[in-house]
Amino acid sequence: MQHKSKMAGADGDDSLYPIAVLIDELRNEDVQLRLNSIKKLSTIALALGVERTRTELLPFLTDTIYDEDEVLLALAEQLGNFTMLVGGPEYVHCLLPPLESLATVEETVVRDKAVESLRKISQEHSPVDLEVHFEPLVKRLASGDWFTSRTSACGLFSVCYPRVSSTVKAEIRQHFRTLCSDDTPMVRRAAASKLGEFAKVLELDYVKSDIISLFTALASDEQDSVRLLAVEACVSIATLLPQEDLETLVMPTLRQAAEDKSWRVRYMVADKFSELQKAVGPEITKNDLVPAFQNLLKDCEAEVRAAAANKVKEFCENLPEDSRETIIMTHILPCVKELVSDTNQHVKSALASVIMGLSTILGKDNTVEHLLPLFLAQLKDECPEVRLNIISNLDCVNEVIGIRQLSQSLLPAIVELAEDAKWRVRLAIIEYMPLLAGQLGVEFFDEKLNTLCMAWLIDHVYAIREAATCNLMKLVEKFGAEWAQNTIVPKVLGMANDPNYLHRMTTLFCINALSEVCGQDITTKQMLPVVLKMSNDQVANVRFNVAKSLQKIGPVLDSNALQTEVKPVLEKLDTDTDMDVKYFAQEAISVLALA
Repeated sequence: MQHKSKMAGADGDDSLYPIAVLIDELRNEDVQLRLNSIKKLSTIALALGVERTRTELLPFLTDTIYDEDEVLLALAEQLGNFTMLVGGPEYVHCLLPPLESLATVEETVVRDKAVESLRKISQEHSPVDLEVHFEPLVKRLASGDWFTSRTSACGLFSVCYPRVSSTVKAEIRQHFRTLCSDDTPMVRRAAASKLGEFAKVLELDYVKSDIISLFTALASDEQDSVRLLAVEACVSIATLLPQEDLETLVMPTLRQAAEDKSWRVRYMVADKFSELQKAVGPEITKNDLVPAFQNLLKDCEAEVRAAAANKVKEFCENLPEDSRETIIMTHILPCVKELVSDTNQHVKSALASVIMGLSTILGKDNTVEHLLPLFLAQLKDECPEVRLNIISNLDCVNEVIGIRQLSQSLLPAIVELAEDAKWRVRLAIIEYMPLLAGQLGVEFFDEKLNTLCMAWLIDHVYAIREAATCNLMKLVEKFGAEWAQNTIVPKVLGMANDPNYLHRMTTLFCINALSEVCGQDITTKQMLPVVLKMSNDQVANVRFNVAKSLQKIGPVLDSNALQTEVKPVLEKLDTDTDMDVKYFAQEAISVLALA
């Protein structure tokens, strides 16, 4: 009997156990421990059951919110997934108190996560619960003393607006209006960033009566950080309004933003240009956006020019078809030509990444006449990113003008770079070679570029020889072992008899790089005999590289070749007069386990 009561007692303690441990862990000095216990919250809630989670765990969490930001962040995230653990949607409002406190803390990341969780669980409230529990929370936040709670409120209006009664809707609109003209710039910024989202859930009449006036006010705010967020909202608002209202309600503000005195606002206009273009439609694009785009491409700030340059292709693609070519040739292309020789490399690089796309829009004749000279200029640009962006987009030009035309115009420029007197320029071109080879195909490569790749192997700068070796490996990966056997391997092996010992060593380096991609057959039959023969070389540097090569290609060979051909040669090198040759021979013997 006594035994039984003891069990019951233990059982009673057991039910308190999870919460007691949690309290202990959350009071521990070690942040990591506190963080881990927050991450285990769902397990603790499961152990407690829904009733005790509601009555004990949540009040405890609500009261103890004063911790390191990362612990609070984890808590805010966990609570967003807690609906089932408190007993499902009918009890979901129990999660609001702790999340409300989290939505007012100082650290932005924590507030944002709390708002994200609140938005998530707002979907699980019934319309009645939204009005009884959720909407009052939003109101409390919106009229809080601290700007932190007011900024959090901005993100919650749009999720509860669609499902509440019209009187509550009017209150929500009033709160949003108030926050848009808040004294604190941070709050206005938050309101501006949610303006577009809020506009989407409003009835059209209110968009015209309320949102437009807020939009106009925010777009001429004294703080540029607020104005630039109004530009983002402009995209959503323009999408919602009928075409005939755009000219009067949105365009004046957009024109003003495109010429704003702050470059950040103009940057935002440039960055959102394609979306704005789709939202306002073809007519306004022709009359308003084309001149605005020209100005952005000529902007005095490089960041703005770069953002606009990035949009050149998209903007041109989305122009109305009947007048597309005329607009590009007369208005856009002259600006683009200037940007090719811009003083800022980010602008040139941004342009180079999209300019090739114009060839598909303008067709063959225009590309050959107007665009090719620009591509050529960019291929010779001193900035490597510009050259890379041109080389990596050659395929779309290739489709329009064909490989012959391309090779006559661009290839000489590539060859010129490949033979440039500055070794760093040569190095840059080698690195683009595999990319270029992939775009131009194997026949073209063999005809035009193969000799270049081989010439680099005997360059007088070691870095070039090394890069050329690596380049061969990438080419073999692209074109396959059979191509290597016919085109590359014979030339590489031919260098083994070169009078210059540096070139003989390059043969070994190439074999090291190629053995794996070429596979066992080619390595054993063609490469191995050459390596073994070179073990008698006069120059010690070549001999110890033979030992290193054997160590490298050993794993590719079969055990028969290792035992009968490799082992005797390594043993011979192990008795060499040169210390280094001995050292590398011994290392190879032990790595390949031939001792």
